Amino acid sequence: MPSDADFVAYVVDQMAGAGTITSRAMFGGHTVYCGGKVVALVCENQLFVKPTTAGREFIGEVVEAPPYPGAKPFLLIGEQLDDHEWLGELVKRSEKELPAPKPKKKKASGTRKGRKA
Repeated sequence: MPSDADFVAYVVDQMAGAGTITSRAMFGGHTVYCGGKVVALVCENQLFVKPTTAGREFIGEVVEAPPYPGAKPFLLIGEQLDDHEWLGELVKRSEKELPAPKPKKKKASGTRKGRKA
């Protein structure tokens, strides 16, 4: 079951204190970005934050679960989702520790397959 658009909008709004937050629908769920870095996934109306040392230390007693079958465990956020200051701080700390996204490869220019030049 995909995530409800209103729930995703709520999650993004709750994280606003962390910086520039955006989301993108992918594979039946949503990927959430902070400053261009993937920081979380929203799957089946649940929030899963990428695990980082800073995130674990901030949360304390963490609950981990895979966001979808076959995925590595993420930090599952429950009741704290409603505390926008807490969530913003978690995302801010996690984002600082995550690597910058890899630059996208440029497509080779030239003729298209199946077309003559």
